[in-house]
Amino acid sequence: MPKSPEHILVIRLSAMGDVAMTVPVLRAFTKQYPLVKVTVLTRCFFMPFFKGIPNVNVFPADLKGKHKGVLGLHKLSKELKALGVTQVADLHNVLRTNILKIFFLGTKVVQIDKGRAEKKELVSGDIFQQLKTTHQRYADVFNALGYPVDLSNPIFPKPSELTINGFENKSETWIGIAPFAAHEGKMYPLVLMKEVIAELSNDYRIILFGGGTEEAQILDGIAQSFDNVINTAGQLKFDEELAVISNLDVMLAMDSGNAHMAAMQGVKVITIWGVTHPYAGFAPFNQPEDYALVADGNQFPLVPTSIYGNKYPEGYEKASASISPQRIIEKIKAII
Repeated sequence: MPKSPEHILVIRLSAMGDVAMTVPVLRAFTKQYPLVKVTVLTRCFFMPFFKGIPNVNVFPADLKGKHKGVLGLHKLSKELKALGVTQVADLHNVLRTNILKIFFLGTKVVQIDKGRAEKKELVSGDIFQQLKTTHQRYADVFNALGYPVDLSNPIFPKPSELTINGFENKSETWIGIAPFAAHEGKMYPLVLMKEVIAELSNDYRIILFGGGTEEAQILDGIAQSFDNVINTAGQLKFDEELAVISNLDVMLAMDSGNAHMAAMQGVKVITIWGVTHPYAGFAPFNQPEDYALVADGNQFPLVPTSIYGNKYPEGYEKASASISPQRIIEKIKAII
């Protein structure tokens, strides 16, 4: 009998940006290995990320319900084994996935090398150089499974057809702006962002993105203050938001999930970096180096102070303010 096709289980449970970063890697993988079946284990919320990728199915993990705890993970492993998984690519490498690895004894499992030692050196100031990107670290896992992945010729889907009320007909340049991030040290001050919006909205349609009630209220206030500005936060379903993002001409975002959601769809992305730095490997996929606007190194010589933006010395929370609104505006206008 002919051998059954290989079936790789890809694990990336969270966070949003990290899950989004798997998408261009999987697009490259499925193009280069069209006979290999892929199942992505992730949270149900992230399923729209993987829509339309050939040979890729998503298995939603119910980590707060039937898959909670060690017993839940054991149940999950049995459900996954029943799919005929032959290899496991663990792109997460946390306690949960280490437990799952035990349950997959006898199956080849390769886990991501997160480069923790190098990243510790970066934030401590021992080194200041570009580390391997997260996308390449994901590709390295597939390489270790026997499937080298070339990321140099990326594949992107066509922009989604829009049938969303208010977005049906695109007749102008759309600039997406996602001004929030998980930590204050990664956010550009809103007072300065309003200056960016004020000038750009004179010539372009500005579409604001965010999540949660508080962010939606803030963005509503900004949208009402300017002409030609729309707020999507709290207004669209997640798959609708992704569809709008796919039609942007450029996205302006922090070091955040929104940057990666745009980049995975081939949108040009300008990122603003405060206490974090693209050298850590989290820059959005396939973006020129000069699209990343970083804090002034003379004023803030300790940047990056942390990998995730949650640790910084006093006064560094406003490091991104050293990037002038005019610099951001000029960069956007230069690439549109």
